Amino acid sequence: MSQMPEDQAYSPGYVRTSLAGSISLGMEQGRFTRGCGSTCLNVLLNYKEGCSAKCGYCGLSAARTAGRPKSGADRHTFIRVSWPLYPLESILSKIGEGRHQFKRVCVSMVTHERAMDDAVAVVNSFALNTGLPVSALLNPTVMDGKKDMLVIKDAGADRVGIAIDAATQPLFSSLRGAGAGGPHTWERYFEALEEAVEVFGRYKAGIHLIVGLGETEKEMAAIIDECHNMGALTHLFSFYPETGSLLENLERPSVGSYRRIQLARYLINESICTFHDFKFSAAGKIVDFGMDIAPFIEKGLPFMTSGCPGKDGFPACNRPFSNERPSEPIRNFHFMPNDEDKRDIASQICAE
Repeated sequence: MSQMPEDQAYSPGYVRTSLAGSISLGMEQGRFTRGCGSTCLNVLLNYKEGCSAKCGYCGLSAARTAGRPKSGADRHTFIRVSWPLYPLESILSKIGEGRHQFKRVCVSMVTHERAMDDAVAVVNSFALNTGLPVSALLNPTVMDGKKDMLVIKDAGADRVGIAIDAATQPLFSSLRGAGAGGPHTWERYFEALEEAVEVFGRYKAGIHLIVGLGETEKEMAAIIDECHNMGALTHLFSFYPETGSLLENLERPSVGSYRRIQLARYLINESICTFHDFKFSAAGKIVDFGMDIAPFIEKGLPFMTSGCPGKDGFPACNRPFSNERPSEPIRNFHFMPNDEDKRDIASQICAE
């Protein structure tokens, strides 16, 4: 850990990493189910003030931070796990030792006035010193349009992501925008997505969506299709309530619903079919994919974590257990599902 007090350890000199990334670096103790560690080092900018946004589901939300313990295990959790803080130079040194399995680095911004400049510095440090491809998870609210997209690219990022999260404009507004007292707008996020596709190229920009914030399966499939037509890929998370957040009592989506959306995402992202090939119930549930889905279940890939690829073209961002606990059914497989996993998936995808 840093020798400097945490409330003085700002980015770009200090950054947080996911617990999985910290374990894979050998900077924290732990082990992974089935021996599959983190193949992407996820890095998060850090400030004393934290993130000024107030997204109703997020562990970084300023609204949650106000009621968060000043110390203890819950102080710096995000996506359900802790994010240890380290000097950037220490992380670069560990990567330089070569005892890791990382195929990519992803640098994530927060809502802070310094986030753009500091993200550029951190992206550039990883691009110059690691030999790994570098992604940036962007915050359009603190960026100055296409100009800043070009700066991020020039710093060394080859791909970018934009966490839209909510599948519809009303949900976005109520959970991230004016309805939550937050600064984000649906219009700005989609404007930024268009800029990202223009600067980085088609399908080198992606969006994050969180399944289970109140949308229907039909609404989720529709936005995946819309963004694919724009030239962006979709990467999924399954909602998991963060203690102290506005949605801490919201139930998670069923595994069955998540499996159907995972398959819909894969079929659309791979240009195998479109939203218009699917059939939906009156309640918006996917009831028919318009094709035999058994071969895709057998393939296993649709149910693995989707994210930016490594140099081998295979998804590098595997985010171990960011959607569930190891004791629970795996939602995003961070390894290739085995035969037993595939049998479970086949039964789950037909369940409510």
